[in-house]
Amino acid sequence: MFSLITATTGPAMALFCYFYLKNDVSKQALLMIIKSFIIGGLLVFPIMVIQYALEVEEVFQSEFMLAFFGYAFTEEFFKWFLLFFFAYKHATFNKTYDGIIYGVSLSLGFASVENFFYLIANGLQTAWLRALFPVSSHALFGVIMGFYLGKAKFSTKYRHRFIILSLVLPIFLHGSYDLILLTMDKYIHITILLFMIGLWTFSIHKVKIAN
Repeated sequence: MFSLITATTGPAMALFCYFYLKNDVSKQALLMIIKSFIIGGLLVFPIMVIQYALEVEEVFQSEFMLAFFGYAFTEEFFKWFLLFFFAYKHATFNKTYDGIIYGVSLSLGFASVENFFYLIANGLQTAWLRALFPVSSHALFGVIMGFYLGKAKFSTKYRHRFIILSLVLPIFLHGSYDLILLTMDKYIHITILLFMIGLWTFSIHKVKIAN
């Protein structure tokens, strides 16, 4: 059990520390960060129910629809919804980078619980792949979502544009990631690696701008 918990939370904690140390986050924000992580973890359960129902009813007949609507939209929309109404409107959200750290925290809470169930079903031997790809991708989707919410928080002219981007971009990137996994076979490892390199590059660029 200790190995399972370590494998589940270790990658998330490492990624969280990386983004946390990228900026001077206020002590007042720590409680909100912890709450965001817990909320993200709890979100896994209703999402699992929704996705299971969609699969059983065979709502989506193509890999494209399944990737973008069955997986990406359901996960990123609810993460965005909670981040927007729970953190965006909170007083501790007082700079652009706060959006990133709240987005990462909520996404890693989600990824940790999801990872826990996956490792129970598939074994600890898959832990390193989960850390490199699904867990880190969730963190980076959270970076992008939080960055644009942070931009929206302190913008007047382009606020609505940034809010839309904070939802649409993570859905598009998440859907693209899942579509690669669902449709590619021969070159899947190279393609997903290139995708992750691009995602990391894009996300780190947003971190630098926020700083």
